[in-house]
Amino acid sequence: MTDAPMNGQPGEVRRGLSRTDTMETVRKGLRRRYAAERRFKWYGRIAIAIALGFLVVLVGSILFRGASVITQTHILLSVELPMDAFSVDGEVTDESLQRADFGGIVKQALRDRFPDVSKRRDRRTLYQLISTGATYELRDHVVADPSLIGQTIDIWLTASDDIDMLDKGYIDRNVDSTGRRVSDQQIAWYDALIADGRLERHFNTTFFTSGDSREPEQAGIWGAALGSFYTLMVTLLLAFPLGVTTAVYLEEFAPKNKWTDLIEVNINNLAAVPSIIFGLLGLAVFLNVIGLPRSAPLAGGVVLALMTLPTIIIAGRAALKAVPPSIREAALGVGASRLQTVTHHVLPLAMPGMLTGSIIGMAQALGETAPLLMIGMVAFIVDLPGGPLDPATVLPVQVYIWADSPERAFVERTSAGIIVLLLFLVVMNLSAVMLRKRFERRW
Repeated sequence: MTDAPMNGQPGEVRRGLSRTDTMETVRKGLRRRYAAERRFKWYGRIAIAIALGFLVVLVGSILFRGASVITQTHILLSVELPMDAFSVDGEVTDESLQRADFGGIVKQALRDRFPDVSKRRDRRTLYQLISTGATYELRDHVVADPSLIGQTIDIWLTASDDIDMLDKGYIDRNVDSTGRRVSDQQIAWYDALIADGRLERHFNTTFFTSGDSREPEQAGIWGAALGSFYTLMVTLLLAFPLGVTTAVYLEEFAPKNKWTDLIEVNINNLAAVPSIIFGLLGLAVFLNVIGLPRSAPLAGGVVLALMTLPTIIIAGRAALKAVPPSIREAALGVGASRLQTVTHHVLPLAMPGMLTGSIIGMAQALGETAPLLMIGMVAFIVDLPGGPLDPATVLPVQVYIWADSPERAFVERTSAGIIVLLLFLVVMNLSAVMLRKRFERRW
């Protein structure tokens, strides 16, 4: 009788130790699991911080380089406007104003400002202080107010890009003259103009109101912005209706067979086709066969519409699938036809997702360069486009052209062009969010 408890006690001890060991093992496993989760969270946070750091460096460098384009250096000159330079037989006419030698008048003003410059070589160097566009600035000023003829006026004229870069600190005046584009003579004249209060930086309206130019100080972004606007309008008018109707048909009306399966596979494959292929298609069909105008927003919009169409269709079908089947069943149950169900109930609920997908596709089209290069939108366009049929370029191509230019002043314009392009993208994405909030319905 006394042996039973003794025989049972070791078993109980063994069972107690076994439960204790099991609980300790579970606790250790939980601690390791929680530690792994904490490490994973920190890995994610570190990855996000690194990504944000790179983004801040990228955007900061672009802003730092492009912010200086807001101002442009100008020189105040006392310009004499003699009557005989603008009149024919003593009469000033529109034709005589257009034929007047405004360039010679600007050069004479520079010579009058620095009378000690007498040698021909030195005079050519002196003329490089002022932009070649100053001639047109003076002409526009006189044409706008012909009563100035016969007087001596003070007028602010745009300085050359080299003087602008010197004034903004991008050209180091302390290095040897062989290592910079500005000579010692020009630096001396620059210092004299500053001492006399005849050199200042003003708001650069030219950059925001003009088209492209070979001279950096005369180059503007407005022509490319208009080209992008017209191109995207053509893209939207073509791609959005086609994409939405195709998505509705494939998702709501098309029978499920091998033909619709083939169409779906091809649509998914088209979304992954390189954009240069669409450019080749546009060059071969729309330009060479149909005869659309080369380097026009109409041709670019058609090409980008083809490229954007698969994205809109896929996003539209996903938005239609997200509508609960109970919506369709309820509409059909109260006697609505299939078309009424789709147009009155399903499509309004899916429209926020469709709009979001469409604007995302448009934002992708805005940043495309390769297909537009194939249809000639890389051309040098000075005039502002007046419509979709006029020659134009777009913002990404304009940035590409400026980035390939050797002048230092084009660096800040390249960065400023990128900023304008990013603003376009921000506006489009904000529009997507606002439209989604506007049309979103909860059930």
